Amino acid sequence: MAEPVSNVTELARARAPVAEATRAATAVARITHTRRVPDSLRLARYTRAPELGPQILFFSGGTALRGTSRTLTRYTHNSVHLITPFDSGGSSAKLREAFPMIAVGDLRNRLMALADTELQGQPEVYRLFRYRFSEQAENDALRQRLLDMALGTDRLVRAIPGPLRTLIRSQLRIFCEHMPLSFDLRGASIGNLILAGGYIHNDRNIDAVIFLFSKLVAVRGVVRPVVNANLHLAAELADGHVVVGQHNLTSKTQPIGAPIKALQLSSTRASLTPARTAIDRRTEELIAGAELVVFPIGSFYTSVLACLLPEGVGRAIASAGCPKVYVPNCGRDPEQIGMSLADSVEALLAQLRRDLDEDVPIDRLLNFVVVDSERGSYKGTLDIERVEAMGVRVLDVPLVTKNSTPLLDAEHLVELLLSLV
Repeated sequence: MAEPVSNVTELARARAPVAEATRAATAVARITHTRRVPDSLRLARYTRAPELGPQILFFSGGTALRGTSRTLTRYTHNSVHLITPFDSGGSSAKLREAFPMIAVGDLRNRLMALADTELQGQPEVYRLFRYRFSEQAENDALRQRLLDMALGTDRLVRAIPGPLRTLIRSQLRIFCEHMPLSFDLRGASIGNLILAGGYIHNDRNIDAVIFLFSKLVAVRGVVRPVVNANLHLAAELADGHVVVGQHNLTSKTQPIGAPIKALQLSSTRASLTPARTAIDRRTEELIAGAELVVFPIGSFYTSVLACLLPEGVGRAIASAGCPKVYVPNCGRDPEQIGMSLADSVEALLAQLRRDLDEDVPIDRLLNFVVVDSERGSYKGTLDIERVEAMGVRVLDVPLVTKNSTPLLDAEHLVELLLSLV
């Protein structure tokens, strides 16, 4: 991989003297560092002590970042993943219809991607959490098998060591006790059902559930929903139509027919009922403590920008004194109809600015965009000069390999991101 040189700007807080000796004002000093990417010495240091690795923060959801997350655990156990809780399709949709709750599927996926499956983790627990019921089985048979799991007689649960088995059985028993008689278990993720049972048992405190889940499989990082709010996505299209529900925005059978103009939140899935929510103090602290903020690959609107909808996200990002980087998708994203690279950058900045009362400089919101113009297969125009005219540096580096094409190589991407810290 080539080693281009890049300037990384960090904001450092300094104390500045004022007239009275007993008072001081806070000033912002901009310190520019020159970095070589990838930085082999820095990467070697992270590999030797990943438990001391940097706190890289990702705004995302879905499965696009699974390979990157798995690779990341070799270098740092301190990455932070703020996940969209607004999914309204698949297994999560059935749970959200049965219980007023956030979507847990993307949380489970990221927890699994960061889990230690070899040393301190429990491979038997990992296998159970990843297990999914058949789509073709009879629902009565699946209900009986779920009951067997709660009783501890099913082979997957029986293989788990005693104390952990007791904890898991407890969550499944609670789910069984609250599960509606009409609940369809076909295609259900057991990990999702365990999370749902814990969510109900802990008075809808998702952090308590994730803490337990993380300990069970030794998760190497922090995973939490960007907000704990039972809301849905809605989008206004360029042709005036309004589409409600993440599942409708990402549908492969009925894709949206016009570009997305604006994204917002709705309190219902059936029709647009505008809603508002705000991040809590813990999320503010995680963003403030980040050493690098990443807007990564994944569905641009329903995964990345969806995480930026809650109030307080844009303000927290603008205040964070670390570099911010956007990683565009290689391949086709059906949500980005007719969008060039610069269009995507403008949409990202516009979403962040909706949360700000002042016209903050761009370098407080976004510093870098990383692409591989030579090997990458980008569906939109790579109008790099237009992006750099905004004041955002484009790093054009090798990110696609023969084995990964047309997608980004997880190892190359992780090496690049870690070199920017």
